[in-house]
Amino acid sequence: MMAISYFAKDLPRLMRQKNDKDWNKYSVKEIRGATLGVIGYGDIGRAAAKLAKAYGMTVKALRRNPQNSKDDPFCDDVYVSSRESLNRIMSESDYVLCAAPLTADTKGLIGQEAFKNAKMDSVFINVGRGPIVDESALIDALKDGCLKGAGLDVFATEPLPIESELWTLDNVLMSPHNMDQTETFQQEATEFFLEENLPRFLRNKNLLNPVDAAAGY
Repeated sequence: MMAISYFAKDLPRLMRQKNDKDWNKYSVKEIRGATLGVIGYGDIGRAAAKLAKAYGMTVKALRRNPQNSKDDPFCDDVYVSSRESLNRIMSESDYVLCAAPLTADTKGLIGQEAFKNAKMDSVFINVGRGPIVDESALIDALKDGCLKGAGLDVFATEPLPIESELWTLDNVLMSPHNMDQTETFQQEATEFFLEENLPRFLRNKNLLNPVDAAAGY
């Protein structure tokens, strides 16, 4: 939601005007009524959808198993993962959030074709994994106007190489893969293991948050 508000309210302009002591009013984009498309509707994607709904947004999702989102109060439409559905959600969304895991199927998933289908003036946000996105195609889309902007927390190569054009594009909001790095996250993860999964393992009970080796996440 921070990235959405950043572009909807044009935060860079606000900062420039503050620096210039410029009291010049301008219209901002309304978040209410806008559409958020979520690519990868797992725990992170659904948490984002819950927040988006609180802002009055329409939420559309792309996932491998759409039946898992049946009657989900935070999702208005869900599409099964496919190239056609990806292009569709790109064309219907004002903001596109990639929250998918990196697998053999998702590597390079979002590239030139997807960005060319993007809705005019839309914003692309990636909190999933960098290699899911073709960064060259993303940069082209940001430079030629296919996208209004991008909010990126993950990249194909980390740390991001200093020669990357993403550093110099004015319509890119970047963070160094730390948007979930709170002061307590390691403690919370340790407590979860010690208080939840370790006792379950010792009692031969089902573990929480299991990894599906076949799916790759």
